[in-house]
Amino acid sequence: MSDAPAPVGLRKLSKLGLAIAVVGALIQLVLGIYYLAMAHSPAPNDLPVGVVGTTDQRAQLTTALEEGGDFKVEEYGDVSALQQAIRERRAYGGVAFAGQQPTLYVATAASPSVANLFKASFSSAYQEQVRSQVDQLVAAGQPVPAETVALLAAAPPVTDVVPLPKEDSAGSSLGFVIQALCLGGSIASLALGRLRGLTRRSPARGVGHAALLVVYALASAGVALIAMALFGVGRDADHLTLFGGLALISLAVTASTAAFVALFGPAGSLVGGLYFTLGLIISGSSIAPEMLPRAGNAVGQLLPPGAGATVARDAMYFPDASTVSAFVVLAAYAGLGLLVIVLTNTAANRTRSTQLLARGED
Repeated sequence: MSDAPAPVGLRKLSKLGLAIAVVGALIQLVLGIYYLAMAHSPAPNDLPVGVVGTTDQRAQLTTALEEGGDFKVEEYGDVSALQQAIRERRAYGGVAFAGQQPTLYVATAASPSVANLFKASFSSAYQEQVRSQVDQLVAAGQPVPAETVALLAAAPPVTDVVPLPKEDSAGSSLGFVIQALCLGGSIASLALGRLRGLTRRSPARGVGHAALLVVYALASAGVALIAMALFGVGRDADHLTLFGGLALISLAVTASTAAFVALFGPAGSLVGGLYFTLGLIISGSSIAPEMLPRAGNAVGQLLPPGAGATVARDAMYFPDASTVSAFVVLAAYAGLGLLVIVLTNTAANRTRSTQLLARGED
């Protein structure tokens, strides 16, 4: 007698296919709206920049740049203080006046698009100020000094405080590295999770699973550094901080995903997919955090891809910047994830032992 399953009717198959198509279309619609809402037209939101100059120069420039909430202008006492703020990533750039002549300071390593935006925005605001001065002189019937005309015609000099190296001239390497870590971590957490099904739950299995995730994270960071070295990316980085950051990114993704699987079963694996599909776009690895909508910026930096991008960027280009908050976020995901893995295995083992004792079994 054959045990072959009964064939599915054409009508039932059509309904199933239609349901799958509708669900797929809805998922595509939601993702499309989300991606476009976050990144279809990046615009600055209180993007920090600095200014050095007289009281009048600072006031005029602050008013022009802060209009509309695009930039947040901070005043600095001298050029050295402004440059240090840029190195610490407390400012994306700034302007310093020497007399009437301004010099722009940018950091393309923080974001090439932000550097270009700041140069364009400042040039427009400054030329508008000079043009206003010219109009006032003309209206008063006074001659326009030659130096004023020169200021209107000439572009201000630009100093790149933290430039991108030629090996990463577009600044896109960081996004690729974070993407590879998140995808690899999500896949690894699923594969390693399947191994736990080969043995019964126990404290030893929990510790073993956690140890495997730590070993994988270290290997993942090493592989990422090798891949970066092959293309000269991160050559001048703080390699110890970079290695630790990359390992912690991988562990934060794998451990937190494995924890959700331990708590909610196979459906918990969707967390890893969410990191990749939803978290990457707001991570700041490809688009500067302050160029995202405020909500996207805030949430993005609280997820492993966003905190990881901050750690990796600072280790590569901004060693003076503080990465404490980003490391805290990654450590929280990694530590809590590992703790859940150990505790769920211990609790399940204790429950099974209690049931065996109740039945009088050893």
